[in-house]
Amino acid sequence: MTSLLLLIPAALFLGACGLAAFLWALRSGQFDDLDGAANRILFDDEPPPKA
Repeated sequence: MTSLLLLIPAALFLGACGLAAFLWALRSGQFDDLDGAANRILFDDEPPPKA
């Protein structure tokens, strides 16, 4: 029974930390362009100009 008094607050704290990390990533724009990185690898870079 005493272990529940330790584990329940620990689980709530870790859940709150995970939620805070998700909200921070959401607000900082981590999920704005989901297709950009996937499409960027398909196209070659432009060749350097000839001197």
